[in-house]
Amino acid sequence: MKKVLFVATVTYHIQTFHIPYLQYFKEQGYEVHVACKGNAEIPYCDKHFDLDFARFPFKLQNLKVYNQLKKIINENEYEIIHCHTPVGGVLTRLAARKARKKYNTKVIYTAHGFHFYKGAPKLNWLIYYPIEKMMSRYTDCLITINKEDYEFAKKKFKIKDIRHIHGVGCKTERLDVQLSEEEKQKYKEDLQIPKDSTVLSYVAELNKNKNQMLLIDTVEQLVKSNINVCLLLIGTGELKEYYEQQIKEKGLENNIKLLGKRQDIGQLLSITDIYVASSFREGLPVNIMEAMYMSLPIVATDNRGHRELVKNNENGYIVNTNDKQKFYDSITNLILHKDIKDNFSIISKTLVHDYLLDNVKKEMIEVYNQ
Repeated sequence: MKKVLFVATVTYHIQTFHIPYLQYFKEQGYEVHVACKGNAEIPYCDKHFDLDFARFPFKLQNLKVYNQLKKIINENEYEIIHCHTPVGGVLTRLAARKARKKYNTKVIYTAHGFHFYKGAPKLNWLIYYPIEKMMSRYTDCLITINKEDYEFAKKKFKIKDIRHIHGVGCKTERLDVQLSEEEKQKYKEDLQIPKDSTVLSYVAELNKNKNQMLLIDTVEQLVKSNINVCLLLIGTGELKEYYEQQIKEKGLENNIKLLGKRQDIGQLLSITDIYVASSFREGLPVNIMEAMYMSLPIVATDNRGHRELVKNNENGYIVNTNDKQKFYDSITNLILHKDIKDNFSIISKTLVHDYLLDNVKKEMIEVYNQ
């Protein structure tokens, strides 16, 4: 029986992004193996190897993982190995060198946003670029999910097959909800959203990269200008307590709601007027795709992932991360000009088509078949 191996640093990555592809290989008669950290159940997986990956490449425990991977790969004679995440990608490609020659195993690596990019810290370039360049010689197919990474890889890496795929695929099941005006109003009341507020939302982990402080400062400025807004921060993370403190100190408890992890994303986006995104770095963010699918205008910071999805002055505004005034002005403009907001909403829904899961899955299956 033909075998395929998927590798990622953590189980969550496989569960969130790759189940449709595990299912595809099962349906094609493959024995499906997964190697990642964590022992949670993975659908369509015949064999799950729980490996103790460390996220930083030079941790000693990764040497043990490398040896384990090499043993797994050499014993199973995989037809295809598809690896993800920087550390998972490096260790797997190193471990598969013998199998590529002996068994003609094809190794695919998906870069979910290179850690080196225009404007990235110099340390990222010093660490990750040389590693990725060296690993390119052990890669049969490199998949990039944004155009900036694709163009860079075509210029710098000696890989015969480099593809640009439209992300990991936006799943729409949780978004296909229909709320009446009465139900929307009830949702707002349950969340204690002040009446007649313009609702802003951001679905993201509460961490330094996602930069929610920009949104908190913007809401403070909007409130001081007597603009009635309420920001929904949907997600958990290490900065939760810090943000709670900042919101309290600024007296914004009525204007900013930290909702934690939620299962009702479709409903929350249904009551949203403007989607905001404040991160410093993105590969290709699913949260923006979801907002586009829900026909929302978007105000987002300037990075390669946001630029790929948000076309400035078409379905939203792209704003320099350090330009707080422009972020404020962009939101204000959408609040004051309903015609612009409505036009952006229509275009958002149109632009998301290529990024929907069914279309991305077709692109990936074409890669696997070749």
